[in-house]
Amino acid sequence: MTMPQDDRNTLEVLKAELNYVKKGGYGRPPREPWRAQLLFEDSPTCMNYDSKENRAPCAECLLMEFVPSDKRGEKVPCRHIPLTSRGDALLHLYRGGTQLEIEEAAADWLKREIARLESGEKTGSPSA
Repeated sequence: MTMPQDDRNTLEVLKAELNYVKKGGYGRPPREPWRAQLLFEDSPTCMNYDSKENRAPCAECLLMEFVPSDKRGEKVPCRHIPLTSRGDALLHLYRGGTQLEIEEAAADWLKREIARLESGEKTGSPSA
């Protein structure tokens, strides 16, 4: 597996993502009001945000450390990050949750991960 090449600071990226969620960044965009916004993918957290060409492979993203090892080969690995205490991944929430539920789960997960990083705990991905 390719190791992440994303040289951004994980803590700062997660804080920025939490701020993005809190400020309504996933509201309906004027250019595509018919399409729901996708967590992580449609925010500046994504290495390929607003990039149509020369997209970096997801395997290089710093979010890969939160993706379970058995899901890292998926087309969009960040959709498999377990966000809830029950281990519900984003993909599961997309299938049965409202936008508000998804954003609340994401905000809670982000707060937990930020606290963990600030306390000096290692994150690492959950095992398969």
